[in-house]
Amino acid sequence: MEIKRPPLTPELYTYVLAHNPALDQAQRALVDITHTALPGVAVKQIAEEQGPLLAFLVRLTRAEHVVEVGTFTGLSALSMAQALPADGTLITLDISEEWTAYAREAWDKAGVADRIDLRIAPALDSLRAMPAEPHIDLAFIDANKDGYIDYWEEIVPRLRPGGLVVVDNVLFAGEVVAPAAGSMAASVDAFNEHAAADARMESVMLTVADGLTLARRRG
Repeated sequence: MEIKRPPLTPELYTYVLAHNPALDQAQRALVDITHTALPGVAVKQIAEEQGPLLAFLVRLTRAEHVVEVGTFTGLSALSMAQALPADGTLITLDISEEWTAYAREAWDKAGVADRIDLRIAPALDSLRAMPAEPHIDLAFIDANKDGYIDYWEEIVPRLRPGGLVVVDNVLFAGEVVAPAAGSMAASVDAFNEHAAADARMESVMLTVADGLTLARRRG
């Protein structure tokens, strides 16, 4: 099998970023403060190129109602909220008051706090409390990997026909190829199989950052 993807060297990655939309001042400040204040867990933040991609997908789908599972310090929510129409809404779910405090400050400074509804509670509880009918235009899943299937199963029935689910870390640093039993990689692998077999959805897996699955609700 011919592999057409070139090795992603630091130089090539820099080239990619240079040919993507640049992070704005609010986004760059949030990236910097996350790495400064939370160096041990800053890897949880989305890759720099994913922010413009998520914003692009919000605009492409003309999303007005977005749900995010996993907020961390809020870069993904910020990127998507900035792409929403003025009356759009983004509900983002997390359990950490500490990490999301950075998010709240960033959203306020960027002028999009009124579009974002942060709910601090177990994500499954928050999802199950949402209306059961299809109303979500776009969802982004980037939280605990052993919960991915459960999150998917709560979101998909609530997704409008043609709506989009975006799932991060589906390659799990390459460990999904031979995951250790009971590991997080095994949970991601199980999710990948589950998503690929879901007849309700049309899915593609991309080698963006740590792997990204895009899945459209058939209508």
